[in-house]
Amino acid sequence: MSQATAIFNLFFFNPQGDYRFSWRHPEAPGKEIFSLKYYAELARKAEAATLDNIFIADHVAIWDTVPSGIPHYANPRLEPITLLAALAATTENIGLMATASTSYTEPYNLARYFASLDFLSEGRASWNVVTSWLPEEAANYGLDTLPEHGRRYERAAEFIDVVRKLWDSWEDDAVLIDKQTGYFADPERVHPLNHEGKFFKVRGPLNVPRPPQGHPIVVQAGSSESGKQLAAAQADIHFVFMSNIEKGLAYRADMDRRLRELGRSPAHFKILGGVLPVVVNTPEEKAQRQKLIQTLMNDQMALDLLSTYLRMDMGEYDPHAPLPEENGFDGLRTALQIIKGYDPALTVLELGRLLLQSSDSWLVIGTAQEVADTLSEAFIAGAVDGYNLMFPFLPVDFDNFIDQVAPILKKSGVMQQAYRPGTLREKLGLPPAVNQFSRK
Repeated sequence: MSQATAIFNLFFFNPQGDYRFSWRHPEAPGKEIFSLKYYAELARKAEAATLDNIFIADHVAIWDTVPSGIPHYANPRLEPITLLAALAATTENIGLMATASTSYTEPYNLARYFASLDFLSEGRASWNVVTSWLPEEAANYGLDTLPEHGRRYERAAEFIDVVRKLWDSWEDDAVLIDKQTGYFADPERVHPLNHEGKFFKVRGPLNVPRPPQGHPIVVQAGSSESGKQLAAAQADIHFVFMSNIEKGLAYRADMDRRLRELGRSPAHFKILGGVLPVVVNTPEEKAQRQKLIQTLMNDQMALDLLSTYLRMDMGEYDPHAPLPEENGFDGLRTALQIIKGYDPALTVLELGRLLLQSSDSWLVIGTAQEVADTLSEAFIAGAVDGYNLMFPFLPVDFDNFIDQVAPILKKSGVMQQAYRPGTLREKLGLPPAVNQFSRK
């Protein structure tokens, strides 16, 4: 199976855009971010433009343990599976990707949620696996400290394995609903798991039949060593941060090696780069935008974000001096890699302001043609199979992309002009999910 065109996802980090201060933009939505109407309108636009998926990020806590948390950001958001279930009724083709944590729920719950979403959307569900890294999240689930990084990923690997077994616990033809014989299901085709592992003990079977896709698509984001190994072993799609084609090709080569070592075909594994596509038609427009960004940013939030990423209180350091030498930082692995890549002469405040502008993602800014050319070049070179479109400001940057960039990408053949038939798995060119319990 093949995916002839690049994958393009409308990505929600925050409801108003990818920046933590996006809510301050003059055209940003207000309390309507808690309404179905707001998301339904964006979903309809995305589907009209034949984007492949709506991808919703998530945390299970508010960011309230830092000074700027509640007054300047807070991080409130609707629960994504609930939201996407509602959007399933307002769309027909676009994929529905929901983030859900393996650290703070049980495999049976998530297997049932995503199987249900897959049925309600007629085969368009996708699960973005996260292990959760905020201490505030751990505190909401009875933990005094955040579980150790490697242990979170070890739990995630077993979690996904159990979920897939639960999805397979009903064979495709197990449901009979035969009114003449009185058989609702074939008992020989419904299987208990009797799983007993390090983290989970699950009897099964699931109380939902096998989903339309067999397995809703599994997405994984995280570029630490543990994250890459989990993606290679378990994911269909891997969401990565990249800043140029060379780095993207190197990352793909590394993942291809891991996939082959695990007996998987790289052709059945999609890599999506996170990109902030911004259309500015003149140098003056670009300058005005940067001036607005500088006005909207909050310096306390910048310091708080850097503190959160590094798990150190940056308030103890001079904000106008360079970051102190790394002394056992135990921060977010991907963020640490990014920060190490910055100019070491940057001050603490400058680093925080860069992170506040989502500088762990690739900013592609220019005219519509320049943005289209850059995205096309990386896809054609094989650095990525598509993109998570992380618009800094919603809906304005999204509208500019749809109106100006998408037509160029469609004309060149990089973006699909119509949806392929079938489930999301089929639309994206991913292989069928084989049921491990099916009789040979």
